[in-house]
Amino acid sequence: MSLADECGQAVEPLLRALVGYDTTSRNSNMALIRHIETYLASHGIASHLVANDDGSKANLFATIGPNVEGGVVLSGHTDVVPVDDQDWSSDPFTLTEEEGRLVGRGTADMKGFIAVCLAYVPLFLEAKLTRPIHFAFTYDEEVGCLGIQHMLPYLAEHCAAPRLVVVGEPTSMQVAAAHKGQHVCRTRITGREAHSSRPEDGVNAVMAAADLITLISSFAAREREKGVQDEAFDPPYTSFNVGPIRGGSMFNIIPKACEFDWEFRPVPGTDAQEILNEYQRFIDDVVTPRMKAAGGAECGVVNEVWAYLPPLKADPGSDAETLAMLLAGKNETTVVAFGTEGGHFQSIDFPAVVCGPGDIAQAHKPDEFITMAELAACGKFMERLARALSA
Repeated sequence: MSLADECGQAVEPLLRALVGYDTTSRNSNMALIRHIETYLASHGIASHLVANDDGSKANLFATIGPNVEGGVVLSGHTDVVPVDDQDWSSDPFTLTEEEGRLVGRGTADMKGFIAVCLAYVPLFLEAKLTRPIHFAFTYDEEVGCLGIQHMLPYLAEHCAAPRLVVVGEPTSMQVAAAHKGQHVCRTRITGREAHSSRPEDGVNAVMAAADLITLISSFAAREREKGVQDEAFDPPYTSFNVGPIRGGSMFNIIPKACEFDWEFRPVPGTDAQEILNEYQRFIDDVVTPRMKAAGGAECGVVNEVWAYLPPLKADPGSDAETLAMLLAGKNETTVVAFGTEGGHFQSIDFPAVVCGPGDIAQAHKPDEFITMAELAACGKFMERLARALSA
């Protein structure tokens, strides 16, 4: 049996171990990170952890080969989404095999990719790399890409400029060169309570929220009709959504407080900051003065951008995209509708694509799965990578 075959056979037990850690974003990922750290150490590879402020979570960075320019970063997030209220046919944190499918939370998104990365460490070591393979495994991607933002300064200082970053989100091993960005906001409105029969005595926070939501709706119409259009995406324009709204207590009390979450997903080339600025100007120049005039200084509006995902911008014909297609065995790139950490890597001038095993259609669902065939295809990617960086 060849070493590559041995690495392929190691994928399933590694994935079984990774799925066994409940790394739902609300939980610590430290047990899983320590597992990976120990595994790499058993192969003589040192890891560096970049922990969050309270030490309950950590990113892991490791390098195989010389830390010189021109290597490849393999990136994956270790957290998963909740299984609460989902109808699973088996324990989501115990890997189950069903006719060529490996079922478990995170199998597709994206512990399958991480398991393949780890399984092929012996092959990477045997290859006597002249340019490095880096691992960058992060926390809290699912709740706003928090871990990668914490890790970026370390990467900029300690990771020699790579030729390519591969974010291993599930693309069925297609090379995705672009995706939309995302800004997630929470708007909090403070008014003044009063009896509903005397509206002049109060300031209605829910009505102020309605004005702001109407503005967001106008943004959506404008971007759909006149904004940047990119037919590679579906929809091809910057989209908006208003999510949970919380406000008021009874029908006959003018509500003092209201808050709502909203988000927009800008097409690459859209001035997302100007959208945020326009929203803030309406708050500062229209809504807040009106509320304060009616109810006093305690009334007002605060908008917070609590999650930010920069768009991944394609660079057609670039060396990075050419290498990615070679490694994946593809002749063209595509785009994906979902967001990834790829744009964050681009922000420090690390060229990035998205390419990993599994189908995003299986992610976040009950009985999430990845096929053995997809994991094997990812293994072939790793074999080509080892050859490319040792030539």
